[in-house]
Amino acid sequence: MADIGLPAARTGWVQRLATSPRFHRWAARFPLTRPFVRAEGRALFDLVAGFCHSQVLQALVELQVPDLLADGPMDERVFAVRLQLSPEKCAILLRAGVALGLLRLRRGQVSLTRRGAVLNTVPGLSGMIRHHAVLYRDLSDPVAFFRGQGETELARFWPYVFGAGAAQDPARAADYSRLMTDSLALVADDTLDAVSLRGVQHLMDVGGGTGGFLTAAGARWPDLRLTLFDLPAVVPAARARFAGAGLSTRADIHPGSFRDDQLPPGADAISLIRVLYDHQDATIMALLRAAYAALPPGGRLIISEPMTGGNRPTRAGDVYFALYCNAMQTGQARSADRIAAMVRDAGFGTVRIHAPRRDFITTVLEAVKLD
Repeated sequence: MADIGLPAARTGWVQRLATSPRFHRWAARFPLTRPFVRAEGRALFDLVAGFCHSQVLQALVELQVPDLLADGPMDERVFAVRLQLSPEKCAILLRAGVALGLLRLRRGQVSLTRRGAVLNTVPGLSGMIRHHAVLYRDLSDPVAFFRGQGETELARFWPYVFGAGAAQDPARAADYSRLMTDSLALVADDTLDAVSLRGVQHLMDVGGGTGGFLTAAGARWPDLRLTLFDLPAVVPAARARFAGAGLSTRADIHPGSFRDDQLPPGADAISLIRVLYDHQDATIMALLRAAYAALPPGGRLIISEPMTGGNRPTRAGDVYFALYCNAMQTGQARSADRIAAMVRDAGFGTVRIHAPRRDFITTVLEAVKLD
């Protein structure tokens, strides 16, 4: 009992000390503790000011500042005119961009920093930032959000999560498919760098949208046969993508919903790229069992999506993606260990979790059907 009680008593003492205004005043002045007090204060203030930071980023992207400065520096006064902002408002936005490390201001000339230039070079990044306006509206009342009060706008943006019947509008399908495809390039790169498809003859991507991941896989593995299984609404765009990439003779498209239809047999590998976190556990378990049934012995399952940190929460997984998936109302971000357990429950034997190169992009998990 002593081993249990001592840490608890010590923790309580530390918490009481940390909440003492008198201790904070002393620690802020004492040379050995002063740097820690300042660092903690700065970190806390960044959390308080985080919404302002994101809105500055949103404004810069909406005003197309990265495009405007892509060719080089611009005079500050010309910059204000091009943005159609008053000199006073432009100065506030400009200096905010400088403070966030996105813009540089020298001798009246505005330019992009290396970080700011990334907004032009990372595929889909600007589109995702623009799309965040929907999430911001859903989070405008965070208490109501966490209590699950009311419908979220984000749920309406991704209608496919409610099944094929909710995703029949081609125009809406084009909107969400474009955003998914534009933001897929980095996910595909990290996934294909982590996983070797050597020995795979036929890869079926389930829920693969317009075929962005299959196109990337087909480019890396020129002898690989490809099958896309997704809703009928995305078929025309997928067919055009495969034709443009010269994959029409290697790529088949099977329209269907994994919620309602059986997965076609024949593939010796199945990929689920950013699929699981769109759905609740019951839907996912049914999908994993369907994948197991569709694969031959020795067949491989590849799962790739952003994941939470499990026992060690991360900002990317447990803050951003957890809230985003929850706002979809059918989604749920999960840890790699939890997904691995679900995969085993579906019948798969060997399961491997690859160390993520960039956990804010994706984490990759592989499994093998042993019998």
